[in-house]
Amino acid sequence: MKSDIEIAQSVTLKPIAEVVKQVGIDFDDLELYGKYKAKLSFDKIEKIKANKLGKLILVTAINPTPAGEGKSTMSIGLADALNKMGKKTMIALREPSLGPVMGIKGGAAGGGYAQVLPMEDINLHFTGDMHAITTANNALSALIDNHLHQGNELGIDQRRIIWKRVVDLNDRALRHVTIGLGSPVNGIPREDGFDITVASEIMAILCLATDINDLKERLANIVVAYRYDRTPVYVRDLKVEGALTLILKDAIKPNLVQTIYGTPAFVHGGPFANIAHGCNSVLATATALRLADYTITEAGFGADLGAEKFLDIKTPNLPTTPDAVVIVATIRALKMHGGVAKTDLGKENVEAVRTGFANLKRHVENVRKFGLPAVVAINEFVADTEAEIAVLKELCAEIDVPVELASVWANGPDGGINLANAVVNAVENGNAEYERLYSDEDSLEEKVTKIVTEIYGGDKVIFGKKAKTQLKQFAQFGWDKLPVCMAKTQYSFSDNPSQLGAPTDFAITIREFVPKIGAGFIVALTGDVMTMPGLPKKPAALNMDITPDGTAIGLF
Repeated sequence: MKSDIEIAQSVTLKPIAEVVKQVGIDFDDLELYGKYKAKLSFDKIEKIKANKLGKLILVTAINPTPAGEGKSTMSIGLADALNKMGKKTMIALREPSLGPVMGIKGGAAGGGYAQVLPMEDINLHFTGDMHAITTANNALSALIDNHLHQGNELGIDQRRIIWKRVVDLNDRALRHVTIGLGSPVNGIPREDGFDITVASEIMAILCLATDINDLKERLANIVVAYRYDRTPVYVRDLKVEGALTLILKDAIKPNLVQTIYGTPAFVHGGPFANIAHGCNSVLATATALRLADYTITEAGFGADLGAEKFLDIKTPNLPTTPDAVVIVATIRALKMHGGVAKTDLGKENVEAVRTGFANLKRHVENVRKFGLPAVVAINEFVADTEAEIAVLKELCAEIDVPVELASVWANGPDGGINLANAVVNAVENGNAEYERLYSDEDSLEEKVTKIVTEIYGGDKVIFGKKAKTQLKQFAQFGWDKLPVCMAKTQYSFSDNPSQLGAPTDFAITIREFVPKIGAGFIVALTGDVMTMPGLPKKPAALNMDITPDGTAIGLF
């Protein structure tokens, strides 16, 4: 079997200008980055704002396991299948981060015969968006430290600067650093730290902004520090939002690429799914909706994180709401949720599928709480047995949710036709009536409690001492009406990654809140969520190389 990169390199790419003609994009609408990548101009985005909106399909998944689920692969394969059926379809996905690409998680360009191309470019530097976000973030850090050095007119308490530097790599040595050492000309010594670029609030802002003016306003609203009197310091106080917007003037434009089978795809933005909202940009999704009859998009990790945030945080910023939700699972992953070790997944275990189904069932129930029809997509593996598949279908029938097996990794669009038909049926007959889980008027405490009890299945929320103080403080600042972005482990409904399946009777502890006022949400921290990952003992980088003619090797 060929590797993902071998499959990708065997494809003869079409010029991107030719690919996007099918959705009404002309050559003059593009800003080309070579033959096969482009950004869409703001002129075109403005021209199509009055277009009729197509249908929106959100792809999510069960809680991820080491067995893998293949959410991006399924999103791409489903779009290709819909196009093959004659439905004008586009994709809107997130950009990969170099950190996971060079680490252990891998890229985000799909796999097998369901990929977006050119996969090497997408997984590496692409169109430079990550670098622009990194530069804007670190320019703000430099401007803050310069402000301190030049007299600190704003009265910033250097012990309460909450803005960190970023780099688009996994580098644990940078989590906690001391800067400004050496002499007075080197600035004010203080403790600092680095996050990975995709955890930057600027990434979240880029993905929620609707245009340049909205981007600038959101950047101005970033809270970077507190004064000695504990009042917040915003970017607008530093008067640098214009400079930061200038750095991001090209990064905000959506990127266009293609699938192996020629489906046009936006790949734009990529905020962390546990510390941020984990979705591609509003601009990309909204633009696809105005160009295509069907738009396939996805949200990071399991539906408890990605889909909840898509529906409570991103959807209110979109011109329409989802028409259906696809929940991706594998027999292998369900068996892991049923207690089977990774080494034993190749053995038939019908009871483990039955037990692990509890995780999938809760995600289906949660999607329905938002008033949306669900479709279960089972990513096929060769080790799946007829008995395991039969019990899964039986269990799905019991809760009246359609389920289809899909083999898009091996068979491309042909392996996703049944799934595509089920999605079309859900859209046309599902009577979607979207409703947010909470209202803006709910307090932060009420919002967190609703997420924990109604989505996670927990029975209570414990607010730590610092979190309790912040609840009062944030209400005074007028921040309590913002949505909540829960930061917790992706592996479990609870805040304990070892609690698989569908745990109940547990409490979630909120240790701290982090204001992301520019992005427009408040992060609630649970457990020990890492915003600067480290590399594994044998990072993926060890397998990567390049030939003398410039061909990439070992990139998945």
